[in-house]
Amino acid sequence: IGTGGRGNFIAKLFQAHGGFEIHAGADYFQDRLDTFGKNFGVPAERLFPTLSGYKKLIESGVEAVAIESPPYFHPEQAAAAVAAGLHVYVAKPIAVDVPGCLSIAESGRAAGAAGKVFLVDFQTRAVDCYTTALSRVREGALGDFCFGESIYHAGFPFATQSEALAKDPGNAELKLRAWGVSRELSGDIITEQNIHTLDVMSWIMDAEPVSACGTGGHKVRQDPGNCRDHFACLYKYPDGVGINFSSRQFNAHGTQPEGIRNRMFGSKGVLETKYGGNVLIRGEDSMKPMSTPAIYKVGVQNNIKTFHESIMAGKVDNPTVAPSVRSNLVSVLGRLAADRGGEVTWSEMIQKADMVEYDFAGLKA
Repeated sequence: IGTGGRGNFIAKLFQAHGGFEIHAGADYFQDRLDTFGKNFGVPAERLFPTLSGYKKLIESGVEAVAIESPPYFHPEQAAAAVAAGLHVYVAKPIAVDVPGCLSIAESGRAAGAAGKVFLVDFQTRAVDCYTTALSRVREGALGDFCFGESIYHAGFPFATQSEALAKDPGNAELKLRAWGVSRELSGDIITEQNIHTLDVMSWIMDAEPVSACGTGGHKVRQDPGNCRDHFACLYKYPDGVGINFSSRQFNAHGTQPEGIRNRMFGSKGVLETKYGGNVLIRGEDSMKPMSTPAIYKVGVQNNIKTFHESIMAGKVDNPTVAPSVRSNLVSVLGRLAADRGGEVTWSEMIQKADMVEYDFAGLKA
């Protein structure tokens, strides 16, 4: 479900694994479906366009679905797939708001109860360097946590779609193609992209933050969307541990550091991680640098392997769901803090549970 660039990339890896047959595709856009059908030998009668095409895919005889649509759609599509008795593989982020996150949590529980696998595709949680380092952290390699840093500094990944939308900003279909610059469809950059580093932060802390305060804005990019191009937040965790988070999605003219990086300072050592770089621990119980240059692909391959093994073995504890829900909620908390320009507590966010709504006028249902 979702046959754009990421959908084709994922489908190729499912096909290469050898344990899956690509049976059908669903996407709003016919041109994407035509390319998908050609790439994977899927006949036209099993290629389903429009917003509701995913429902026909679910009814087409599939046993599992991979959900690679814009994040706004993930909760609804995952719930429908679980209700139909399918195994579910869903991309991050899982949702754009609190109700969506809670819906995914419920879908994960319902899938397990029905004997089905539900896996969320975070690459960092599926590669040895990160899992080894985090095991060492759990064993006390850092001692007591003091404070941390979490960044995602990068360029603008949706320039092509944004430029097309700028020429016709009222075009509903161009807005959907440019979903990455829609706060409603993507969750803003803090959820759509920055969630990678916030997931590592959440993994390190293994707890919900008490609160977050923050700012953000759209000051550099000249695009027609309503997403911010930067965030700066302070996440407050139990025991007085604070983690500074910042992100940008614009040209910073070669300044360093950039990329997806985390540091956690403790009484005995320091953890350093970089997506696509080195993961290491400095200090009394050090860990030599382990490289992650192919994490983008290898992490997905490992998750697909786990998905297949879990299905074949009937292993339906679905351990990726709860931590993924928490990480997604962490991103929402930061966005709400930036909206306020001040502090928002975790409990306040959950209690208010504001839902994001998108206007689908002009699109084919």
